[in-house]
Amino acid sequence: MMQATTIRSKRTRRFTALSMRALVAACVFSLTCSVALAQVASYGDKQTGENTGDQLPTVLQKVGVQQHLNQQLPLDAQFVDETGKQVKLGDYFGKHPALVSLVYFNCPMLCSEELDGLTSSLEMVKLTPGKDFDVVVVSIDPTETPELAAKKKAMYVKRYGRPETAAGWHFLTGQTASIDALSTAIGFGYVRVPGPDGKLTQYAHASSLEVVTTSGKVAQYYLGVEYSPKDVLLGLIEASDNKIGSPVANILTYCYHYDPSINKHSLIVARVVQLGGMVTVAGLGGFIFLMFRRDLKLGRDHDLTRDSTDKG
Repeated sequence: MMQATTIRSKRTRRFTALSMRALVAACVFSLTCSVALAQVASYGDKQTGENTGDQLPTVLQKVGVQQHLNQQLPLDAQFVDETGKQVKLGDYFGKHPALVSLVYFNCPMLCSEELDGLTSSLEMVKLTPGKDFDVVVVSIDPTETPELAAKKKAMYVKRYGRPETAAGWHFLTGQTASIDALSTAIGFGYVRVPGPDGKLTQYAHASSLEVVTTSGKVAQYYLGVEYSPKDVLLGLIEASDNKIGSPVANILTYCYHYDPSINKHSLIVARVVQLGGMVTVAGLGGFIFLMFRRDLKLGRDHDLTRDSTDKG
């Protein structure tokens, strides 16, 4: 009896070990899928029409981010803040560095992803907007209004979860001359493109976040829609001392995917991430199921072998 109990105990430990290996393998599989599939967009996803290879679509040839490190921003450029007040860009510099983001508030695609990424990053940065730095979000669409800017500000301050920092968040609108002066200084290229109705109501642009020194000079670029809290913190600390960073890899995420032959738009970020998540979950579930099924079969085979040995 003692020997049989020992044998079963060994079988149980072996089965548990196999199960643990299956779980570890599943975790590795999940991580691999997440890295491979949750990318914002592959280069091929940004090709439209007859473009092949590394050729950009015509609509994106004037779109991009040229890194103008140490470039002075146009501090005299006139804008309107979310309250309807006339302001100058320079009103947000002199005491603190700033994070500057060029978007448009009615963007149906990447701009929300960019601001979501910024807000999520700041939640883990141990600095306070309005006290240690400012967040300056500027619309590239001259038709957008302070009322729309106010709604966007309220949404992101609420998402940030620290309403007492509202004075450090600034959502600006302005006229074409001021917008172009700022975008040119930053090196932010964009073009107006037709919406689904054929009217020029949308913009093709890349996604980027700029750290600007207390004196209003571009200190650092972060490209994409997710920003490392550690990098953002370091960038702000260095910019507070008016230090200029280094260029980063110019891997761009485009906000716009347009096929003129069928006048159709498609999401570049959200749909790919959603698909990647579903494939990851499905793959993980299937992998765990197969591994446990295999372990159960091995366990049954092992029991049969042992029983035959015992009877023999």
